Amino acid sequence: MRGRAMTSEPRVSRISPGDRRAGQLTPGMTREEAVSADGLWAGLVTTDAGATSGWHHHGAYETAIYVVDGVFLIQFGAGGSDAIEARGGDFLHVPRGVVHRETNPGAEPSHVVVARSGHGEPVKNVDGPA
Repeated sequence: MRGRAMTSEPRVSRISPGDRRAGQLTPGMTREEAVSADGLWAGLVTTDAGATSGWHHHGAYETAIYVVDGVFLIQFGAGGSDAIEARGGDFLHVPRGVVHRETNPGAEPSHVVVARSGHGEPVKNVDGPA
């Protein structure tokens, strides 16, 4: 894990904005990885105003999302027919394997903090929900 000194005992680490790495790509969104450790991924995701991400899921990862600011619309379900709109201060939970996409219908970028717990590839881009 970045930001961690090489020592024999675990240490708390700080990951500043300049320390974050580009995360996996999904069209329409930017992921910045802050933490990638055994079974854990955390980072910041930005969705530009008016942008819609590609369809994707997070494999065997459970995902918790905290909306920092902006409008965050998540579509899921058969044919993408279900949707939830979240705003600053809201949390969302995306269960493992749920195909979804995000849209920012607002006039400003949206920023969300994402934490995932699981294993395997954390992002799998797909054509759409069944």
